[in-house]
Amino acid sequence: MNISLEIVLRTLISFILVLTIAKILGKHTLAQMTYYDFVSSITLGSITGNLAFNYALKTTQLTIALLTFGGISYIVALITLKNRKLRKSLSGKPTIVIENGKIMEENLKKLQFSLDTLDQELREKDIFDIQEVEYAVLELNGKLSVLKKFEYRQITQKDFMFLSGAKAKRSQFPIELIMDGEIIKDNFVHDGISLEWLSQQLNERSLNAADVFYAVKGTNGSLYFDLYKDNLRHPVDSNTKH
Repeated sequence: MNISLEIVLRTLISFILVLTIAKILGKHTLAQMTYYDFVSSITLGSITGNLAFNYALKTTQLTIALLTFGGISYIVALITLKNRKLRKSLSGKPTIVIENGKIMEENLKKLQFSLDTLDQELREKDIFDIQEVEYAVLELNGKLSVLKKFEYRQITQKDFMFLSGAKAKRSQFPIELIMDGEIIKDNFVHDGISLEWLSQQLNERSLNAADVFYAVKGTNGSLYFDLYKDNLRHPVDSNTKH
């Protein structure tokens, strides 16, 4: 086969296979680059590059390697979707860098995250005064999430309704209670949070932990429960064609 034609065909095969695998793995691979996603992307790119330009290896061999790796990645993605411990071990967990308005120096050192970088991330969120920040969390994808102090937040319609009696109060960090039907016992170290308290909240709603997909105590102390069975008659599918 002519070498130029072989390059074109191998490159075309590489493109089609990578596009197919990316489609199967889902959007989160593109939007949220965790440690695992980063390693997977490098490996996938390496195999693809060899498939397109390395003539020492046969096309069939590299195609098998690429499909095998894609299959492994897909299986791991399915398992981690159901197994929170494995998901945390592969992807890590978010790290608090500012808590109650105080910079967590030790966490910054562990992350090798400098104050200059922290200031830059805050400025990109239109925060030029660090005193405005109640909480800041470095997420798994490397992005910084920020919760401003009460007095620095934008006023909502709800705030207008209660403006006359509203008082500035310290927000608390949201506490995840249940995820994927399992109680997150590690989070039950906060004041007012106990397994007995959670059991009482579930009983009042006639629920078991296994019924709950996600439960969290919000920044204002309110509870949010999302159930596996939401009783939606016509759930919206974002992939539905119009």
